[in-house]
Amino acid sequence: MIVYFCSMKVIELDQLEAWYLENFQSKLVGRRILFDDISPLIDNLDKIFQRDIVGFSVNQIPIYKISIGNGSKRIMIWSQMHGNESTGTKALFDLFNFFSNPKELSHFADTILENCSLIFIPILNPDGSINFTRENAETIDLNRDAVDLKAIESRILRTILDEFQPQFCFNLHDQRSIFNVENTHNPAILSFLAPSEEKTRKVTQGRKETMSVIVSMNDLLQQEIPNCIGRYTDEFYPTATGDNFQKLGHNTILIEAGHFPNDYQREITRKLNFYALLQGIYTISVENQYRNWKHYFNIPNNDKKFFDIIYRNTKIIENGKDQITNIGIVFKYKIENDKLIQYEEYEKKGDLTSYFGHIEIDLNNKSIS
Repeated sequence: MIVYFCSMKVIELDQLEAWYLENFQSKLVGRRILFDDISPLIDNLDKIFQRDIVGFSVNQIPIYKISIGNGSKRIMIWSQMHGNESTGTKALFDLFNFFSNPKELSHFADTILENCSLIFIPILNPDGSINFTRENAETIDLNRDAVDLKAIESRILRTILDEFQPQFCFNLHDQRSIFNVENTHNPAILSFLAPSEEKTRKVTQGRKETMSVIVSMNDLLQQEIPNCIGRYTDEFYPTATGDNFQKLGHNTILIEAGHFPNDYQREITRKLNFYALLQGIYTISVENQYRNWKHYFNIPNNDKKFFDIIYRNTKIIENGKDQITNIGIVFKYKIENDKLIQYEEYEKKGDLTSYFGHIEIDLNNKSIS
C-alpha cells in the first residue's frame, strides 16, 4: 500500500522531472568519481558560488568548500567521506546546476538562497576515491573518526562545522545493494536516518526537526518510487559523525543512496538523491514549526534480504556427494590498471527462499563453477 504523509511544501514532481532531463550534470557518470572529475566543474561554476580550498588530503589533493546563499538558516552538506560512495557527489553537482539555472523552478531556488546560507564539500575523502575504498590513505574510516579526529580530513570537516555553526547538516553516503524495505521484496533505493544523540535514542527537539525534514523528502519520493524508501537503524554509534554532530546541536540528516533495479552505475539513484536534497533544503528554507516528525516512524526499516545474483537449484559437490542448493552472490569492486572492476563474490548458500536476487537464475539442477 502506498502511504502519503502530510507535508504541505512538496515540490511539483513533474516540473522537477522536466528540469532534470535537460539540466543534470552529464559530465559526471559512473561509480568512481575523483577530484580530477570535479575540478574542472568547480573551476567553471557560476559566479554566484564562492569556491575555497579548505585543506588538503593525506596525499595533498585539494578539498574544496563551495558556498552560496545569504540567508540566516545555515546548512552544511558533504559527500564522499567514504571514497567509494559517490552518488551524493553527482547529486551535488546536479544541485549546483539547479541554482545556476533553475528555469521554471526559480521560485524554489530564490526562496532557498534568500533564506539559507549553504556550504558544500563535494569530496571530503579524495584519496579514498582513487583507491575506491571507504577509508582515507591512512586506512581511517572518517565516519568513525568524529571523536578522535585522527584523520586530517576529519579535522577539516570539524573545523568548518565549528566555524559555520550550521543548523542542519546533510551527510551523503551510499549503501550496498543488499538492502530491502522491511517486509517487502522492494529494494531500499534510498534510506534516511535522523541519528540518535545517545544510546537510549531519545527523540529530542533536534531529532524532531531532523525527522520532519526527512518526512518532506519521503513525501516527494513516494510519488516516484512508492514503497522503496527505508529507514536506517538509529542505533547510537559513539564515534560516528552524524551521531556526534546531532549531539552537538547540528541537526544531521543521513542519506544513503541504494540500488535501483538494473542501475549499478547509480544514475537513476543520483537523480532521486538530487530530488531528496532539493526538497530537504527547500523545507528547511520555509519551515519553522517542524511538526510532522511523528510520520518519520511510518517509514519502514531497512532489512538485508537482497543478493545481486541468486543461482537457484544449483548442483554442487559437498563431501563427495551431489547436492542441489541455492547460491547468493554479491558484487564487489576493485581497481585494476586504474579502472574500476566489478566482480562476483560468493556470499551464502542453502535455503534462500526468504531472500531476493536483483538477478535470479534457475540452473535447473546444473552445476556452476
